[in-house]
Amino acid sequence: MSTPTIPFRDALAYWWKLGLTSFGGPAGQISMLHDQVVVKRRWISEKRFLHALNYCMVLPGPEAQQLVTYIGWLMHGVRGGILAGTLFVLPSLVILIALTWLYLVFGETAIVMGIFAAIKPVVVAIIAQAVFRIGSRSLRHPALWVIAGISTIAMLISGALFPLILAVAVVIGIFGSRIAPHVFQAGSGHTPTATAGGPAIIDDETATPPHARITRWRLVRTVAASLAAWLLPVGALLLTLGPDNSLVEMALFFSGAALLTFGGAYAVLPYVFHGAVSAGWATPAQMVDGLALGETTPGPLIMFVSFVGFVGGFVGEFLGAGTSWVSGVLAAIVATWFTFLPSFFFILAGGPYVEATRHRTAFAGPLTAINAAVVGVVLSLALVFAQNVFLPTNQSLDVVGITIALAAATALFGFRRSVIEVIVWGASLGLVMGLFATFVR
Repeated sequence: MSTPTIPFRDALAYWWKLGLTSFGGPAGQISMLHDQVVVKRRWISEKRFLHALNYCMVLPGPEAQQLVTYIGWLMHGVRGGILAGTLFVLPSLVILIALTWLYLVFGETAIVMGIFAAIKPVVVAIIAQAVFRIGSRSLRHPALWVIAGISTIAMLISGALFPLILAVAVVIGIFGSRIAPHVFQAGSGHTPTATAGGPAIIDDETATPPHARITRWRLVRTVAASLAAWLLPVGALLLTLGPDNSLVEMALFFSGAALLTFGGAYAVLPYVFHGAVSAGWATPAQMVDGLALGETTPGPLIMFVSFVGFVGGFVGEFLGAGTSWVSGVLAAIVATWFTFLPSFFFILAGGPYVEATRHRTAFAGPLTAINAAVVGVVLSLALVFAQNVFLPTNQSLDVVGITIALAAATALFGFRRSVIEVIVWGASLGLVMGLFATFVR
């Protein structure tokens, strides 16, 4: 009996569409993906989708992008996984480069300043919603609240403590799952609530395709290719620019950050914020603006690193005087490449083992502790960003910004409006504010 297949052309067309329309953060993106590949197109069964999602939740990196890569790989092998994962982030990279250039060139105009003045308070409300969403599904016991509280304090002391927070959470989860297993049970994550009916092309009992089976040679090739994909660009940058060039520093920094993004993009943003500001790639105010831009573009929120790279390269002219544009684009690509490379490796190398263990559960304890720590990390991000937005250095309290944030929070929590709707509302209000300021002058 032949293994069912999905036309590669159909899948490719959908990955393009998803990359251009994937607004709403990981929860919205995963729900959108589930609605299409499980419910409507019936490419993959509910159980296989959720099993892949659980694996992606345990991994460092953006779950939604990893899940897209996994499904593309399961359907069409390595080329399917690479294309699916790439097309999920490529439109966002191009859009962010263009928007960041416009931001740097025209950011001092009244209209642009007005738009950002309204969007940034909205982003604070969005981060607050993320804290509530993650906390409501993760903090199911007082011990988990304690972990969240300690991680908040540690992150407020220094964003550089993020790796230590994750390491401690893993240790607590390992021992806690043995001592008090009822406390460290796995949460629901971003699990979609809709359940599809009827058979899927790749159903629960569909045989694992040949490319998804465990072979030692396939693992060796994947490891070798991944190492080459990391070593060759780093080596080229070192040989041409020297070890002290900021592009080399970016490659190493974002490689490390990619391995620390447990809990999604919001969790690693404080670490990136601290590192980018310390390295002089962007100012705190620019980082807040960059998050606002990241929220308004499709793709995973961690694409915010493209903004950081472009600003650092454009302003710092890493390739020499007069190379602002080229340095910015190259730095954005470097930041994006080294941030997402580990995700492709985890899926292509680990996918066969995940398929072989579809009826087992693991990592429940560490994942639960990490999720609790992530609540504190994201809360610290909300506090830091709120300070930068509502009480900038040497300026008075921004009453208008607080009012906008409260209105956005009301729309998100009270009226359950989508993130993109609230962002559009904020941008429209900011445009009116900018036009008013222009005409007043």
